[in-house]
Amino acid sequence: MVNNWSNIIQNYLFPPTCILCGHPGQREKDLCLHCESGLIRATECCYRCGALFEQSSTTPMLCGACLNKTPYFDETHAVFVYTGAIRYLLTSLKFGGQLKNARLIGQLMAEQFLTIAEIPECLIPVPLHSERYRERGFNQAIEITKTIARLMDIPVDLDSSIRQRNTEHQTELSAKQRKKNILNAFAVNKKLTFNHVAIVDDVMTTGTTVSELAKALKNAGVHRVDVWVCARA
Repeated sequence: MVNNWSNIIQNYLFPPTCILCGHPGQREKDLCLHCESGLIRATECCYRCGALFEQSSTTPMLCGACLNKTPYFDETHAVFVYTGAIRYLLTSLKFGGQLKNARLIGQLMAEQFLTIAEIPECLIPVPLHSERYRERGFNQAIEITKTIARLMDIPVDLDSSIRQRNTEHQTELSAKQRKKNILNAFAVNKKLTFNHVAIVDDVMTTGTTVSELAKALKNAGVHRVDVWVCARA
């Protein structure tokens, strides 16, 4: 009841406004229905890594890469394709410090995961190295996770996983270079009792980062690791 009144008061004083076009937002989101309808959803994907398929299928499918070598995570849920307005929202959050985008992205992710995903015991945002965190001032994965956790009532673990190496930016690296760059970048500082967790990140390109984190989590005792991302490249 308190949360409902808080939302009502906030929406009255600061009505939601579409980040993309400036028109009134809808359903308590800073996004109008017209702009939301233009977002490209990731509907045909490999169920394990989220790789995009060109053709549809009535049954869950694995991509060639996952058939050749299974990643350390078990399942991926990606809401959108990393293009157009979604790419703008994510890049302006990550590199422009537009933290309001994180709330909107978290809302969009939570809406979909409430209907399609098996609920994990906790959420683990991909950690940044301390130097990168000081440089940026925030971790976009944490900011997105806060909203998802609140809307889905799932605990968040920010303490167990660390990024022990300050790796290069993955953006300009090839798939082979990404794998070498991120190798053993993560560590888990205690034995975990979770059976099922979900790693949360903004965008997934090759999956090497989340696979390395999943490896560390499974070595620490986690049985199942899913990946929840806003967008798949």
